[in-house]
Amino acid sequence: MRSLTRFFAATAVAAAFTATAGAAWAGATLDRIHETKVIKVATAANWPPQSFLGPDNKLQGFDIDVATEIGKRLGSKVTFVTPEYGIITAGRWANRWDLSVGSMTPTTERGRVLDFPAIYYYTPYVFAVHKDAAGAKAADLNGKTIGVEAGTTSEDYINRRLKIDAADVPAFTYEVEPGEVQTYGDSMGPLDDLRMGNGVRLNATLSALPTVVAAVKNGYPIVQAEGKPAYYEPLALATDKGDDAFNSALTKIVAEMKTDGTLKQLSQKWYGADLTQVQ
Repeated sequence: MRSLTRFFAATAVAAAFTATAGAAWAGATLDRIHETKVIKVATAANWPPQSFLGPDNKLQGFDIDVATEIGKRLGSKVTFVTPEYGIITAGRWANRWDLSVGSMTPTTERGRVLDFPAIYYYTPYVFAVHKDAAGAKAADLNGKTIGVEAGTTSEDYINRRLKIDAADVPAFTYEVEPGEVQTYGDSMGPLDDLRMGNGVRLNATLSALPTVVAAVKNGYPIVQAEGKPAYYEPLALATDKGDDAFNSALTKIVAEMKTDGTLKQLSQKWYGADLTQVQ
């Protein structure tokens, strides 16, 4: 009993220390960024037109421009890291990066370990098929093999477990009952398999409309399935849980970027449309 008493007492002290350390850390991210003049941003390496490697082997895209502008307004240089998406959404970053600008949906589950200081745009998700299946509707995909990126809202949607709690997002319904779901490590994997032919590996993919449009422009033999988008996805900045000072600064910056038209200009640059509001 004595050893158990000591154990529980030690556990209580450790818990109290952790809570105190967490409170002391609040605001430290912003302080560190101001001191070093560097902000570390996590994003994707293969998700055009959000973020991708250009001909010069440097990251470019909408998210890259948004992150760069945020860094500029914080008076800091941006350095990018590209961990797997599941590692970013798992939280507990341990200072490996300060901010995620990776078009992340603020779901309830992710909100347990991450904060979402600002939604900066909305994107429609659509089904795409091989050009040989042009004219297909969502209902035609029932029982078919659908490819999606793992760990994303498209995987949640196709498995009928998607929950989006953000305001001003249109309601959605589940219109496809797949026969099989194939998951991939990034957004281009399903498109690469779909381009091989209708039904060779996939019959369709569910992806962000800008990603589908970019693939078509790059010569992929795919087309959007007929009908309205499956759902609209609000995309937010994400931070590790609990730094209110950093979150407040980011909220203010994004609000300013909306007011002065910067976000709209960047959206039109990369998407040819203003996705900063639901269309």
